[in-house]
Amino acid sequence: MKIAIACGGTGGHLFPGLAVAEELRERGHDTLLLVSPKQIDALALKGAKDQEACALPGIGWPGFLSPRVFTFGLGLWKSWRECGQVYRDFQPTAVVGMGGFTSAIPLLLGWRRHLPTLIHESNAIPGRVTKLIAPWVNKTLLGFDSCAYYLSRAHCVVTGTPVRRGLARISRAVAAEKFGLNPALPVVLIMGGSQGAHGINELVLKCLPLWHGRRDEVQFIHLTGQADVNIAEINYRRQRLTAVVQAFSTEMEHFYSLADVVISRSGAASLTELSHYGLPAILIPYPAAADDHQSFNARIFKEAGAARILVESKTTAETLHQTVEELLTRPELRREMADAARKLSGVDAAKRVAEEIEASCNRN
Repeated sequence: MKIAIACGGTGGHLFPGLAVAEELRERGHDTLLLVSPKQIDALALKGAKDQEACALPGIGWPGFLSPRVFTFGLGLWKSWRECGQVYRDFQPTAVVGMGGFTSAIPLLLGWRRHLPTLIHESNAIPGRVTKLIAPWVNKTLLGFDSCAYYLSRAHCVVTGTPVRRGLARISRAVAAEKFGLNPALPVVLIMGGSQGAHGINELVLKCLPLWHGRRDEVQFIHLTGQADVNIAEINYRRQRLTAVVQAFSTEMEHFYSLADVVISRSGAASLTELSHYGLPAILIPYPAAADDHQSFNARIFKEAGAARILVESKTTAETLHQTVEELLTRPELRREMADAARKLSGVDAAKRVAEEIEASCNRN
């Protein structure tokens, strides 16, 4: 079979799409990723050189009052035209969308061509594209079973969110040596999704002076996004803290294998990877996320005992520092949170998604 997988725009859509493509190729199928023109997509795909991909034009919905609404309309038209040409060349057997604006046109065009169509929703509550398209596609695959409540008109199947095969645990000593860290000292990993998180960056940088007195006792890995990488590097050096600071990484398996505590947004793909590695987390949901879906995601992890939640607008540097210190100084608490996180891991999610795709094609 030949499967077109529409993903991209953010790592939260692209990385699960890559995981599904890996599984499908292992099963002998051809795959084509349909991504966005964003730089983050090109960066993420550098680690998947054997995977064919095509960037379609278009932007996310800017709102009726935005001056970019005309650009949005033009992007839709261009995307429809170019996607049609891609389908004529690739001749897909089925179309899978991983959510987000990049999925809309490929799924609608696949539906119009009477192809099997499936959409995957990673979040605890569905995004705009999923809400719009789910009633029309053959199947809606879910990362969290609670999401089905919001999609009463869709044919929902809970699969979990796929994780790339490359995300395997690496020896702590090997990972530490690669980045010049001490394997005997705890590591705090700070990340905000594939594009970083300015709000988290600001909070953490305000915290750094509070760690100055413990600079020989704790280490940091901070993925900032491109905009904040320079200022972050300067601040870590100023406090003489040991830190690996990068805008973005395609080597997350090393960082996850080193992390003792994670400070993160609560996008579904990030949470899936944290649960995959069994990592205690301090979650700071993105306040502007559509329908506040990151807060819903975070609550699932908090209620399971896998995470603490901090509200960005109400969190001070002192509060964040105290929360991190509590986890660093209580190894038994970290172990309990790690165990709880592992229980939330979607075992064999990529395999289950691939099986649903194959079943839809075989019935068609």
